[in-house]
Amino acid sequence: QVQLVESGGDLVQPGGSLRLSCVASGGSLERYAVGWFRQAPGEEREGIACMSSTDNTTRYAASVKGRFTISRDNAKNTVYLQMNSLKPEDTAVYQCNARFSFKDYWGQGTQVTVSS
Repeated sequence: QVQLVESGGDLVQPGGSLRLSCVASGGSLERYAVGWFRQAPGEEREGIACMSSTDNTTRYAASVKGRFTISRDNAKNTVYLQMNSLKPEDTAVYQCNARFSFKDYWGQGTQVTVSS
């Protein structure tokens, strides 16, 4: 069973960039499909980026496409989310997800706040 720990959340000005990291332990992320989700106050959790386990195909929500990039480093057992051109509406708690054999694993989340 894999455990996930996110980091990298911070307060950033509009137009700025952040890179979130999600480090896994207890299993090799290489076998998992991975993704990033976010939840703003009063909103439902939203899936924003995912990467397959087979050929690393990526998909993005329309709200972040062209600004965010998901990647993984299997040697470091880590998934990243590079976020550029951040907007106030990107403010949320960001969670990492790993899926294998129809089972989901979640990190605790990291707060991203975009404000001037």
